[in-house]
Amino acid sequence: MDLTSLDLFLWAGGLLGHLTLLSVLWGRRRARSFPLFTALITADVARTITLYLVHAHGSRQSYFFTYWSLLLLDTALQLCVVYEVASRVFRPLNVWAADLRERFVWLMALSVCVALGLACLDSPPAANWMQSFTNRGNLFVAALMSELFVAMTALSLSARFPWRTHVAAIAQGLGAYSLITVLIETAHSYFGLGSNMATSILLSHMRMFVYLGCVAYWVVALWCEERPARVMTREMHQEMFTLQSQLEYGLQQLRSRVKE
Repeated sequence: MDLTSLDLFLWAGGLLGHLTLLSVLWGRRRARSFPLFTALITADVARTITLYLVHAHGSRQSYFFTYWSLLLLDTALQLCVVYEVASRVFRPLNVWAADLRERFVWLMALSVCVALGLACLDSPPAANWMQSFTNRGNLFVAALMSELFVAMTALSLSARFPWRTHVAAIAQGLGAYSLITVLIETAHSYFGLGSNMATSILLSHMRMFVYLGCVAYWVVALWCEERPARVMTREMHQEMFTLQSQLEYGLQQLRSRVKE
């Protein structure tokens, strides 16, 4: 199928957005803090260029296998980003909070099982096995990522761990995109690829526009500086010293009464 003007616009927009995001990550020195997220965006640049070249010069079957090979790499890197975000949230002092690491591992295992179940229950009407496999695979990846980010957010809130600004931006972008992708892939399964190609193309364009919005959000959020942490002022330090002195005096009085 030949690419339309809108397809070319979205393809070019994705490439330009990723390159802009990479320039922000390196120019604003965010890449050191988020090396796995930087690797994911770098892989997305290579993926965009590779798929375009294969689509333009290769066969349909070669495009299918290239697409899935790169999608597996992209999914693996997304899982690495999930771990990177979790480690920044749950390891504020480079030490995992008690029991949270084990709970996070169980969370990932449960999310994989649920996502596999959704993909197996899905029965998308498709013209051939390639389209059916693509539908199921896309739904599995989107469901897995959305479950992980939603559950991780709930876990961090229940444990009362604060979100750092840049960590929150990465998690919110990937989480929102994954949730919307689940809805779009569910619609793909309902309408099918072979029976209603126009609707399928429209849904694919919607997903691409959503992703471009997420990339734009990351560019703006990562360009801005994080909100500075509160610094203890001299007055606050004096108040704490006074409170400590009063507490020590109270303990001394209590000990003397106990001895009497």
